[in-house]
Amino acid sequence: MTPAPLTVLTEDEEIFCKTVREFSAQEIAPRVAEMERNGRYDPELIPKLFDLGVMAIETPERWGGAGGTFFLSVLAVEEISRVDASVGVLVDVQNTLVANAVLRWGSESLKERVLSKMASETVTAYALSEAASGSDAFALQTRAVEDGGAYVLSGRKLWITNAADADIFLIFANANPEAGYRGITCFVVERDSPGFEVGRKEDKLGIRASSTCELIMDGVRVPKENVLGEVGNGYKVAIETLNEGRIGIGAQMVGVAQGALDDALSYTAERQQFGKPIGAFQSVQFELAQMATETEAARLMVYNAARLKDAGESFVKQAAMAKFLSSEVAERVTSLAVELLGGVGYTREYPVEKRYRDAKIGKIYEGTSHMQLQTIARLIQRDA
Repeated sequence: MTPAPLTVLTEDEEIFCKTVREFSAQEIAPRVAEMERNGRYDPELIPKLFDLGVMAIETPERWGGAGGTFFLSVLAVEEISRVDASVGVLVDVQNTLVANAVLRWGSESLKERVLSKMASETVTAYALSEAASGSDAFALQTRAVEDGGAYVLSGRKLWITNAADADIFLIFANANPEAGYRGITCFVVERDSPGFEVGRKEDKLGIRASSTCELIMDGVRVPKENVLGEVGNGYKVAIETLNEGRIGIGAQMVGVAQGALDDALSYTAERQQFGKPIGAFQSVQFELAQMATETEAARLMVYNAARLKDAGESFVKQAAMAKFLSSEVAERVTSLAVELLGGVGYTREYPVEKRYRDAKIGKIYEGTSHMQLQTIARLIQRDA
């Protein structure tokens, strides 16, 4: 596989990338085809991800994490997605959504309980979407009713990534519907809570090993100490966390595109037609050059947004741009890879058809491309 560009990485970041790349080649790659067929992760793989340390990259060492940066999380998601986007999104949600939210908004006792589990063995999920609440995220109907020292949650969530594998969920519910979005509150809910159920797993086009399920809450009692942040502050938790999560999705899409480019470079160097490798034909070379250029452009946009986030600078516009561009690039590059491989590219014998299917989700989850364009337009007009 072609290495990621090292000129933009520090020595420690290069070492980290190499470690994750080697792990992905040795532990993930041999499992990809079977996980795709079965529509679930190999149960032996998830403990290995925890042992590697990529499930708690930013979590401080006192809670069992690596004490790293957001940028390292982005690098891990990219390298893993280069081999399998399904595993990439597992690591992405754990780090850029759930861990980020708990680190920023959780009380000390909540951090102690949740982050320690996330660092050692517990997969988590982020539950915002509902049937009538997609792009309009604050139209959610899940309710939280105060009852003594607890809140009682009732409602349904849809399209929740990691749901079948998770034991801890961040659930967004409205504790004061009369206040509109200012009643939205985020709760930490454990899988074994009475009244809580993980429902049907969606049969998806791509990232098939990643579980996407419905959540059903029928009178789930959640202690008040499990409120993340403050009551009524959930809208802010959601907005700010998703801004960060979009950079992670950008990294996932860059990884998918790079994996497809790797496949195309390898195949075109070996496939012979008219007495020479097809990579020797100028038309093929131009397509490979375009794929490489667009992938690199998307990568640098993702890296820039992540660096800004770590530096404490404004990054919302850059995150939206990075997610928008990288999802567009992943779709184009994987499509070209299928075409360059010809007939075999259209079969499941080669991985590019899977990458092509995996790329489509980039334009949809954690804010559709239309929503990213709306955010970009609003910010550039504001700053004009």
